[in-house]
Amino acid sequence: MALTYLKRALKTGEQSLSDVRELVQEILTDIENGGDQKALDYARKFDNYDGKIILTAEDIDRASEKIPKRIKDDIQFAYENVKRFAEAQKKTLHDFDIEVVPEFKTGQKYIPCNSVGCYIPGGRYSHVASAIMTVTTAKVAGCNHISACSPPRPGIGINPAIIYTANLCGASTILSMGGVQAISAMTYGLFGLPKADILVGPGNQYVAEAKRLLFGRVGLDMVAGPTDSLILADQTADPEVVAVDLVGQAEHGYNSPVWLVTDNAVLADKVLTLIPKLIADLPQVNRENAEAAWRDFGEIIICSNREEMAEISDEYAPEHLSVQANDLDWWLKRLKCYGSLFLGEETTVAYGDKASGTNHVLPTARSARYTGGLSVHKYMKVVTWQQATRKGSKEIAQATARISRTEGMEGHARTADIRLKKYFTDEDFDLSGE
Repeated sequence: MALTYLKRALKTGEQSLSDVRELVQEILTDIENGGDQKALDYARKFDNYDGKIILTAEDIDRASEKIPKRIKDDIQFAYENVKRFAEAQKKTLHDFDIEVVPEFKTGQKYIPCNSVGCYIPGGRYSHVASAIMTVTTAKVAGCNHISACSPPRPGIGINPAIIYTANLCGASTILSMGGVQAISAMTYGLFGLPKADILVGPGNQYVAEAKRLLFGRVGLDMVAGPTDSLILADQTADPEVVAVDLVGQAEHGYNSPVWLVTDNAVLADKVLTLIPKLIADLPQVNRENAEAAWRDFGEIIICSNREEMAEISDEYAPEHLSVQANDLDWWLKRLKCYGSLFLGEETTVAYGDKASGTNHVLPTARSARYTGGLSVHKYMKVVTWQQATRKGSKEIAQATARISRTEGMEGHARTADIRLKKYFTDEDFDLSGE
């Protein structure tokens, strides 16, 4: 594969969390041992907040009154799209049963998790859309209790739009708390919450590491790293649209990779020229992130043909993958590794991030090689069951006894033996496993 890097990343996207692991583990242990009070201590230290933690209905109403009607309408629109998509996802989940042998029935059923903890970022950016994505899908899945945590601003509390949105989407409890202390509160069942069965939602490196350390004790949507985006573009793509889309994703954070993969050198040159100008035109807070992300992690790769482009894309396994090229059906069939796919100039990652209905909690750092993003499915346990008549168990029991003895598991074998002896008293069976 002959590739040309018009721009190569200065740093890799692979990050070690070892530098924060010790601190996060210390906080988790402190809060588990110290309970509510220790979580409050950390909230004062890291959130610089000592206000109310659990919001009341009156608190929610007051926050909702601060949201302009037009924004409420937009949030409602996005919520309904996400809800509609999640409901369609749920319909793809079917309980079933089959007879593996006559009169021996096995089955599968889906059971939603009982309690969910949703983390909604609220630091540099107030992620209203994350409240929609996490809470709505949990509600559609049928989870009984949904906790929503978001970092408060010092002396102010959670952004009112996040409060309004979490409540609209079905949060049972809203907590004004962020960081590791929020993850702890939901996991350990502090402040009167039920202990979470699963934690979902994006967060900073401390939140990500807390989730990783707690995995097993609690389920996770995924351990997310910095967001990343890749655009596949050919000669038909508009360089300005491509450049704007790359910059739009680079503003997420200083370590958010954005990549352009193309088979057209002219397009690549134009995009390379445009990006610094577009970044310079951003407001300062956005510009700082985008400058660092593009400088350190941005890439432009020129390939020989579209098959090479697809190979590179699958190798990178991006969180967000946009295709601005001819023959979109070919790309849809060919591409295999991505969190969410955006086909054609008429869609863009921001649509999925905010309002189109697909979920924006997606796999990062090449984990799209083996998993998809947050969906109704993540909240559902796939369980199995079996039931048989005595006659139906006859063949299964014999095979079980012989396989168990072959493995050296005599106790297992005898659980089959006793049933054969009880149900079929007049028959002899060779259960030796030889």
